[in-house]
Amino acid sequence: MSATNSSAYVALDTDRFEPSELTRGPWDAGHQHGGPPVALAAREVARKAAALGMTHVARLTANLLRPVPIAPLRLELAIDYAGRNVAHFSGQIHGGEREVVRFTAVAQREQDIELPAHEWPQAPRPPAELEPIVFPHRAGTVGYHDLVELRVAEGTLTRGPCAVWFRLRHPLLEGEAPGSIERVAVAADSGNGISAVLDFKRYLFVNSDLTINLLRPAQGEWICIDARTLLGPGGGGLAEARIFDTSGLIGRSTQSLNVRPRQA
Repeated sequence: MSATNSSAYVALDTDRFEPSELTRGPWDAGHQHGGPPVALAAREVARKAAALGMTHVARLTANLLRPVPIAPLRLELAIDYAGRNVAHFSGQIHGGEREVVRFTAVAQREQDIELPAHEWPQAPRPPAELEPIVFPHRAGTVGYHDLVELRVAEGTLTRGPCAVWFRLRHPLLEGEAPGSIERVAVAADSGNGISAVLDFKRYLFVNSDLTINLLRPAQGEWICIDARTLLGPGGGGLAEARIFDTSGLIGRSTQSLNVRPRQA
């Protein structure tokens, strides 16, 4: 089965997936954006965790070892430990014969607990008040910018601190509604892009990892990434973000950045 641009991926088998052009990232026309493959990993974590009775993915860390090609991927996931209330997972994504992503995750069993009342922080503005915008950076005619719809809640895109709502226009996997952790992962990997402080034409600032920590599962189809980028000496950088759904804060994300000038 071949992937069309009606979804990010088509399942070739239980552990093999073919990407469509909707996964194309902004850095290279032959490489995927980090969000879709990380979301694919998150989907498998959520499936295995749910089978253990654990419905909250509390943390997902993806190490992006190499650029992910727009080519069939093979995903492996192992349960490292499963206790009564917490389970730990680790896995890999291979593109061809090469490992391109290595990831770990923690899932928890949800239960009703009576807690003191408190107010949840809210996103700067709700998506219903905002107009869709066009993602400015693209490396092909079809790509990640077509997979997601964007609405700016605060700041200016690619001009420093910025909060942006994301909504999937297409399913992650053909014939399947995306789960909450998948919607978060697709959006969270864009934190360094939306809050960029460097000229995209003069510098590369690719993230080599992504860590997502969540207080609770996301509700609804909209995810807000309220991000800022910090630059350190020697080509180091950090993109950090608060993550919201329309009900309030659900977690945070961080990305380690490798900053360098583009070659002429």
